[in-house]
Amino acid sequence: MTKSLLKSRRDLALGSGAELFYDTPLEIVRGEGVYLYDRDGRRYVDMYNNVPCVGHANPAVVQAMAEQQGTVNVHSRYLHEGIVAFAERLVGLNHEGIESVIFSCSGTETVEVALQMARIVTGNRGLICTDSTYHGNSDLVGSLSYLGCPPNQTGEIRSFPFPERYRPLKEGLNEDELCAAYLAEVAARIESLKAQGSGFAGLIMCSIFANEGLPDIPAGFMSRVTDLVHGEGGLVIADEVQSGYARTGRWWGYEATQFRPDIVVTGKPMGNGLPLSATAARREFVELFRAKKDYFNTCAATPLQAAVGMAVLDEIERLDLCNHVAEVGARFTGELERRVDRYSSIGDVRGCGLFISIEMIKDGATKEPDAALTKTLSNRLKDKGFLVSYSGKYHNVLKVRPPLVFSHANADEFLEAFDECLAETHE
Repeated sequence: MTKSLLKSRRDLALGSGAELFYDTPLEIVRGEGVYLYDRDGRRYVDMYNNVPCVGHANPAVVQAMAEQQGTVNVHSRYLHEGIVAFAERLVGLNHEGIESVIFSCSGTETVEVALQMARIVTGNRGLICTDSTYHGNSDLVGSLSYLGCPPNQTGEIRSFPFPERYRPLKEGLNEDELCAAYLAEVAARIESLKAQGSGFAGLIMCSIFANEGLPDIPAGFMSRVTDLVHGEGGLVIADEVQSGYARTGRWWGYEATQFRPDIVVTGKPMGNGLPLSATAARREFVELFRAKKDYFNTCAATPLQAAVGMAVLDEIERLDLCNHVAEVGARFTGELERRVDRYSSIGDVRGCGLFISIEMIKDGATKEPDAALTKTLSNRLKDKGFLVSYSGKYHNVLKVRPPLVFSHANADEFLEAFDECLAETHE
């Protein structure tokens, strides 16, 4: 069957408009480690998918999944030691203020739980996020996505400009002044919510602002905004769906950016492909939520989730992936940074472990974003066997986020292909 025919069948079965990557879509049939293979047997280095964090088709995870599914898998209204042990282990990986967990199946669900929990605990409704974020796609969670910062925001949600140094909120400020300027934006949103009677329930942030393009955050902002939120009676929610599970070279993104959230949400990499997510917080907060909502999820907190979740944690520790990610990511980022002066189209390179952003621009003086070039590079890299995507407020940031088992050799192969693509586009 041709890809064209398969695409036509897909449009009919799923409805036209279901998203596909690349100008010429790929048909992927197999994965192993950091590699994906198409129907013709061509191998691609996967540099985008953080879901299979310990590698595609990881044997230990596959075995745990098969053995548990072959034994028993039921909903969560029965006692099961594996579920309890997994929850205890997950909680124990967080800071001591995190004590209990609510399991669900997707990032959207776990963020929804966190937002509702913040509202229940505080008794207020108002929520704050950044102006270029994405946390999920339910009615509530989706309403936080890509809001921008209009002067008169209405409803119970406010957004503020995400903190960054590359395109700062105000030019000419030193580090502390820039941090204070962003804090003032958050404070103004809190006051706006209070003035309209919504009150202030909480602030949600990806711990590394992944969808915003992994910006360089002004020093001290994360801890100071946490203090600000607490001083105003709100809770801080850390979205660790992309930044958690050793992605930054630490267990959690909030460790890398140095703040202590009240609620931690995790998702994609937890099950290495099995739907699994979690909302973790103080026991008091979790129990208040449970008393108010009587939350139940048929496919969550199951023996299968627990077995697979434990296997993923085992593999991260067995392979020493925190240290591996820190080492490989630092060298890879350093090599990419050397290319900023070599190629005028690279405005900035930012890395945190094995999450790396390469910002493409038209002009170094104006820093005008180049979304067209970014898309072109994504397609050309695919043609050379490397799968990346793009993100950021202006869609001009190449997003590099491979499985955690990505190696120095993989990085070197990519750098060679990346240089070729840049040379071709600069001809």
